[in-house]
Amino acid sequence: MPKPTPKKPSKKTAKPAVEKTSKVTTKAAAKTTAAKTTAVKKAAKSPAAKAPAAKTAATKAAAKPATKSAATKPSATKPAGLAEGSVAPDFKLPRDGGGEISRADFAGRKLVLFFYPKANTPGCTREAIDFTRLAADFKACGTAVLGVSANSVKAQDSFRDKHQLATPLLSDPTHAMLEAYGAWGEKSLYGRKFQGIIRTTVLIDADGRVARVWRNVKVDGHADQVLAAAQS
Repeated sequence: MPKPTPKKPSKKTAKPAVEKTSKVTTKAAAKTTAAKTTAVKKAAKSPAAKAPAAKTAATKAAAKPATKSAATKPSATKPAGLAEGSVAPDFKLPRDGGGEISRADFAGRKLVLFFYPKANTPGCTREAIDFTRLAADFKACGTAVLGVSANSVKAQDSFRDKHQLATPLLSDPTHAMLEAYGAWGEKSLYGRKFQGIIRTTVLIDADGRVARVWRNVKVDGHADQVLAAAQS
């Protein structure tokens, strides 16, 4: 009996549908990725995309410390005191022995105010004695003389009695008159800075204006200099 002839396999074998689907999906994904990349590039070139960069730059600039301006620079401090020719400030203070003395008490007369740091200290004692020594000469040229410090009235009394001073001594513990006449400010001693009385003398003319100012006074010969100015 003849053997059956085996059937040849068909050449048209269908490719799996999954493979076609996979290729289609891969191509679609590639197109989508390319489209997204192009969109990102376009967006980066647009003005809207540059805006955040500009904001960032502005933020950095704001974060930087501001440069020194005129407001932050220390201002030049003018020396305290009166200008010659200015109107002398009013005052009314208690004096040694009781009572008060004011600027108005010397209207129409010349007036010398010598501001001294502390009663019974060597320099202040010599200065007060010198003005007492010349009291008659000051009176002869129509000039009154007053001493002023921050000492209490009691301390001024003691100072007057101990050295037989003839000039009235005013007490200014609040420093109001001292500041008004520029006799209160920063001082330095052995490298230490502090606020205190700066030895100062002011000559006021008969019209109530500042005729002369002596700052940081050196005691020796000072009273004679002031007398010469009052006599001129």
